[in-house]
Amino acid sequence: MGVLEDFASWAVYEILHLEAGSPLAEAANFFIYDTIKVFLLLLAVIFAISILRTFITPQKVRRLLGDKREGFGNLLAALLGIPTPFCSCSAVPLFLGFLESGVPLGITFSFLISAPLINEVALALLLGLFGWEATLLYVLSGLIISVCAGLLIGRMGLEGEVVSFLHAPKKEEKESETGWESRISFAKSQTIGITREIAPYLIIGIGAGSFIHGFVPEDALASVAGGDNLLAVPIAVILGIPLYSNAAGTVPLVSALMEKGVSLGTALAFMMSVTALSLPEMIILRRVLKPKLIMIFAAILAISIIATGIMFNILL
Repeated sequence: MGVLEDFASWAVYEILHLEAGSPLAEAANFFIYDTIKVFLLLLAVIFAISILRTFITPQKVRRLLGDKREGFGNLLAALLGIPTPFCSCSAVPLFLGFLESGVPLGITFSFLISAPLINEVALALLLGLFGWEATLLYVLSGLIISVCAGLLIGRMGLEGEVVSFLHAPKKEEKESETGWESRISFAKSQTIGITREIAPYLIIGIGAGSFIHGFVPEDALASVAGGDNLLAVPIAVILGIPLYSNAAGTVPLVSALMEKGVSLGTALAFMMSVTALSLPEMIILRRVLKPKLIMIFAAILAISIIATGIMFNILL
């Protein structure tokens, strides 16, 4: 990344003529460097994952998960959630489609949690900003939360808490063979579409991170959000719930917060809360879930995220 660092420095000092070492120069350098780096990583990862998606259709997912026992089925569902497209508009039909195909409720929830929590955007940004160790840690923790939460919900007998009258008519969808030309065309369109969709969140997130990087005093947040404060993780999770964002807007902000003394566990808990436990997502899920199941789902997820964040802070 030396070329990008040199380019960012050249743009800041030679083009913008900002004073070296000033807060504005530091913020501008952070913004230019991270924006270019993150977008390059994003394009590469989204294209690769989009190719993989052409092999993992909803029909294949349903067949894979329909007859699996709990435990293994939950793990498989969580793994399949990583490369599977999931957003507000696709949550309802995917969720209902799995249930109608006979996928157990708990296994379906493992998929429901994993898909937004661990996705190609999160992987690309985490890898670029934190390295492979933190990325692997995030993925493993996300899988553990997805599997454990799904197992718990599956054993609570909550099938009656799904809004049955919203079920779409059952319809057998046909699968067609896809050649490599079609796969590459799909990957290109997905890469352009997803990047365009998340670009505003990404720029806002990097902008917020740049401000923190340049203008917030070093270690200013360490006393309230460092690993020694046990309340830091619950507070971070609570703060993340009302926010509407995704990994694109959250990861750059998390990176800047960590530079100022926020511990890794607290930062990852905040990111998990925003991406998997946000209030807007709960409102969307209300279309298919009754309030009791939504509250149980949110409570289990919140407790799991808080416990994970605290554990990371203690171990690391």
